[in-house]
Amino acid sequence: MNPHVARLYHLAQQPSRRIAGLMSGTSLDGLDVALCRLHGHGPGTRLELEEFATVPYSDEVRHRIRQVFARPQVSLEYLTLLHPWLGRLHADMVLDCLHAWQVPPAAVDLLASHGQTVFHAPHHQHQQPDFQGQNATLQLGDGDQLAIRTGIITLSDFRQKHVAAGGEGAPLATYGDYLLLSSLTEARVLLNLGGIANFTFLPCLQNDVLPIFSTDTGPANTLLDSAIRSHRPELVYDEGGQLAATGQVHAGLLTALLDHPFFAAPLPKTTGPELFSAAYLLQAQELSGTLALGLEDLLATLTELSATSVSRALQQAFGPVPALAVYVSGGGAHNATLLAALQRKLSFCRLVSTDLLGVPPDAKEAVLFALLANESVAGTPTQLHAAGAPAVLCGKISLPA
Repeated sequence: MNPHVARLYHLAQQPSRRIAGLMSGTSLDGLDVALCRLHGHGPGTRLELEEFATVPYSDEVRHRIRQVFARPQVSLEYLTLLHPWLGRLHADMVLDCLHAWQVPPAAVDLLASHGQTVFHAPHHQHQQPDFQGQNATLQLGDGDQLAIRTGIITLSDFRQKHVAAGGEGAPLATYGDYLLLSSLTEARVLLNLGGIANFTFLPCLQNDVLPIFSTDTGPANTLLDSAIRSHRPELVYDEGGQLAATGQVHAGLLTALLDHPFFAAPLPKTTGPELFSAAYLLQAQELSGTLALGLEDLLATLTELSATSVSRALQQAFGPVPALAVYVSGGGAHNATLLAALQRKLSFCRLVSTDLLGVPPDAKEAVLFALLANESVAGTPTQLHAAGAPAVLCGKISLPA
């Protein structure tokens, strides 16, 4: 038997596995690396987060990714070369983290690599008549490069199984949120404010009248970051929402931004920067006569858009939003202006960090992919009875040399 296959067989039977989860989101700020010890599998999985770091992307790395990021037409040669290059880059970042943590690669059982999403094409969003009704999504960062360069068995390309089973390739948070963060005593909303905002609703396990579901809601940080890059290229983002806090929401622009079919579409739904792009913002500014709007007012309006789209999605789901516990993660969890706007709109809800559940908000998505890898190796398909969440085990396996 191939010794790596034998090792996988052995790992599947162990009471716990040490897995490094890797995540790079649409904000392109860097690679999140979460070194996890996962005990058991399925409902009741127990997590120990041993180490966590975000390895920042350099300007050159961001520039390379943006050559293909959310663009309908790119150089096929460039895309082909970027795929293994990103895999090698992520491998080196992992090795640097392990070295800093004094953890030898041989002491890590698995890598779980999400890769870098460069295009998300759910059936309702892409414009290709030859593929009408079909979903697709593309992540770069070849898992074989990671496995060979680190010597660690790697699971990657998690979203493709979701698509093959009839999903849109997102959100995958449903699985990890259910397995790790369900509660016997309270209903929970797990709200992730990344480039795109999404949430998972987890009913109280003792009162599961309402179904589990997960959905994207619209932009969280992607348009805010894009506006900063356009107006203040020396900045990466509006730290803490400080600039937005000094601006005024422009009602006309907000109305134009919200007048998009995505916001009225039924739940669950997914989207990405392909839709919520500079072109989307430009069209709304042209319609509202706000092309000359100052940066602070623009950021204030885009912050209000993010908060409004989250609250509207919750209203779609529940009608009048009940007093829910909302646990926030992602980069937006550090944006005080965005959180304040959300709290105003969700006045009956309690907005708190996922830190209270033992998962730092910046680490949550990387932890999720470690959890998905754990399920793929040691678990069985979990039927969540949730819309848009087929019962699948995700991730392609790459073996070291």
